Amino acid sequence: MARGASLPPPEQPTIRGITVRLASSSAGRLLAAGAVTAALLSASGGAAVAAPARQPVAASSVAGAGSYARLHTLADLAAQRLATADLVAAAKYGTDSPIDDPAREKQVLDDVARQARELGADPEATVRIFRDQIEANKVVQRELHRRWDADPSQAPVERPDLAEVRKEINRLNGELVRGIADSPSARSMPSCRGFVVLAGVRVRGERQLDVLHAVALGRALPSVCAD
Repeated sequence: MARGASLPPPEQPTIRGITVRLASSSAGRLLAAGAVTAALLSASGGAAVAAPARQPVAASSVAGAGSYARLHTLADLAAQRLATADLVAAAKYGTDSPIDDPAREKQVLDDVARQARELGADPEATVRIFRDQIEANKVVQRELHRRWDADPSQAPVERPDLAEVRKEINRLNGELVRGIADSPSARSMPSCRGFVVLAGVRVRGERQLDVLHAVALGRALPSVCAD
């Protein structure tokens, strides 16, 4: 996407009855993020894609079905977590609460590392994946704040309770940690990146993500696979 290009407005997110109107990584991970995003956007020329009636052959093969299913679960949880970014953005907009919140981010990363250890999972891999979830969430927040500054008529008409939104984020964090703990072999297999791209495209269609959230999902997914 060219610098300065404006993304179309997102659909209104609803999470548990709450409705709101509407950084850095390795070079390899950035390239992977670009590949995932390009696949998500090119699937339908930038428009939301319909979920296929059947899984593609690669995903439905006997050898890869279990691994693909685990990676699809992670992609879907990442998309659900991204939906909370709209509410966080609305809660922070017009307040002194910054989008970048190092103290909150450290708390989240420390918590998911602890959960990973309790589940016998790799805490370093878990933290790596969650760093990208956090950065992807901020992609949405920054763009929404930019839009609302440019056109105040699009700004939220009510401010969600950030503490309540964070309860939902914490719930999704726990599910994502369990998904990471359940998928070490899928995340380390040679075909992981291909499966993650495929899962991201399918989740975009299943969740009817707009361009902004598809771009953010592309930012969230590459670190799922082991380097």
